[in-house]
Amino acid sequence: MSEKHLSTQFDSELSNISTRVLEMGGLVESQVAQSVEALITFSGDMASVVLKNEERVNAMEVEIDHDLSAIIARRQPTARDLRLLIAVSKTIANLERVGDEAARVARTVQRLINAGVSSRLRLPIADLSFEAELATAQLRKSLDAFARLDVEKALEVLRQDDEIDKEFEGLMRKLITYMMEDPRTISASIDLVFVAKAIERVGDHAKNLAEVIIYVVKGTDVRHSTPEAVAHMVNPDAA
Repeated sequence: MSEKHLSTQFDSELSNISTRVLEMGGLVESQVAQSVEALITFSGDMASVVLKNEERVNAMEVEIDHDLSAIIARRQPTARDLRLLIAVSKTIANLERVGDEAARVARTVQRLINAGVSSRLRLPIADLSFEAELATAQLRKSLDAFARLDVEKALEVLRQDDEIDKEFEGLMRKLITYMMEDPRTISASIDLVFVAKAIERVGDHAKNLAEVIIYVVKGTDVRHSTPEAVAHMVNPDAA
């Protein structure tokens, strides 16, 4: 078998894997949006859909991971190809955890409904929705950067990560105020603390994906670095 044929086959396998990762990412993004919609509308049915899709996300992670192992064993890739396969493994792990966070929100919705909490109770649901929009946008940008191996878009995700953290901190202050002003909100507010944290973690996983993309393209591990430091590492000649 010629080297060219082997290379073409390998490229086809990589393309197939990347397509499935993006499919998994789309499903996970939908899970996050649906879990928040379930919270806003107090919809037990929508929460159940999110939990059902968690099984599919878990299965996709296992299947892609299995195929990655097979490709590495057969092709013994080196350099950038190997980095890409490692990055895919990290990417699907992060996506699976995003699905876990969405499922956590869905289970909280079910618990609130079963506890008889009224959707009319004064709680900062709109603020949670805004935090979720920020996190979902970050996840979408990371997936787009993965599809294009776009370092600049990945850097954009890193620069905007603080926005979700600030929104989370603001939500914590509001929830504490609500609990102090109206003891009836204490139980539900505690549940919403965990929802807000789950959404914040979605943003963290989007950031992790962005760091993985930079690793693939530049071969540089940028974890635990500031966005400014990362920008200098990937483009040291920039002014």
